[in-house]
Amino acid sequence: MKIVVTGGAGFIGSCFVRTALRENWAEHVINLDKLTYAGNPDNLKPIDDDPRHRFAQIDICDAEAVEQLFKAESPDAVVHFAAESHVDRSIHSPAPVIQTNFNGTFTLLESARHHKIARFVHVSTDEVYGSIDAPHDADESFPLRASSPYSASKAGSDLLALSYYTTYKLNVSVTRASNNYGPYQFPEKLIPLMISNALEDKPLPVYGDGQQIRDWLYVEDHCRAIQSVLEKGRPGEIYNIGGNCSLPNLDVVRRILKATGKPESLIERVTDRPGHDRRYALTNAKLTAETGWEPVVSFDQGLISTVNWYRTNQAWVQRVKSGEYRRFYELNYANRGE
Repeated sequence: MKIVVTGGAGFIGSCFVRTALRENWAEHVINLDKLTYAGNPDNLKPIDDDPRHRFAQIDICDAEAVEQLFKAESPDAVVHFAAESHVDRSIHSPAPVIQTNFNGTFTLLESARHHKIARFVHVSTDEVYGSIDAPHDADESFPLRASSPYSASKAGSDLLALSYYTTYKLNVSVTRASNNYGPYQFPEKLIPLMISNALEDKPLPVYGDGQQIRDWLYVEDHCRAIQSVLEKGRPGEIYNIGGNCSLPNLDVVRRILKATGKPESLIERVTDRPGHDRRYALTNAKLTAETGWEPVVSFDQGLISTVNWYRTNQAWVQRVKSGEYRRFYELNYANRGE
């Protein structure tokens, strides 16, 4: 199978590309990435010399560039990760998430339709379901209640992707995953940010009371789930992907401090973000029943592996902590609420 992977220099996308080549899921991978702040060529260094991998710096909103690439490569499948993926950034500046997440998805779907691509997997998020009261878990029929411009843009792109199956019979599946963590994650998300700060003995900023609950999914487990949908998923269907590990954010931060050998006095409370969802929760029952996939990496195993990776890859961390990262950090944590 020849696969086009969008956003393949980002955290989850690059993991999928590396894993697909290591596990021989694909004969050839064409990797599209605009290389924004979160698209990092360093994430692809382990496969620099692999002849099965081709990188193309392309904006998915550039219809002409996408069309030319599809025409030249004639891929069998598209796995679509590319997105503006951070809630806080979408709150401060919502235009990019609408442009990339919705319009970019439209561009890809149109090219896939024109070239009769055999398989299209659209990678989404559990955030489209919004905050869910315990003890309920969202299945794939749960109502969409997006709380931020980011989650609204993803909900919209999900529906657009599914409409291409209904209207044009494009073989589209949608996956909705819970919070990912693991190596190579840009340190703006909770786990890499807290690990990075702990290793540098800096304060660990925790929103509000820290009791927001998230389900945690190790990134390689997520990639295996996407591959199972690519191989066995039914067209026009949605598949939830979770790690079966729901924890309050404050508990996660304390586990990180324990894993890094740092004191809890580094925890710093900051003003909560607007519209912060209290609890995300979903069920994998459909995906497991149809494909046999289940998460295999426990949270404790995954967290130790992740901490060790950041500890031994400080050069990577320092390179990504550019002026862009510092501006974002100042806006969201140092000057929170101003």
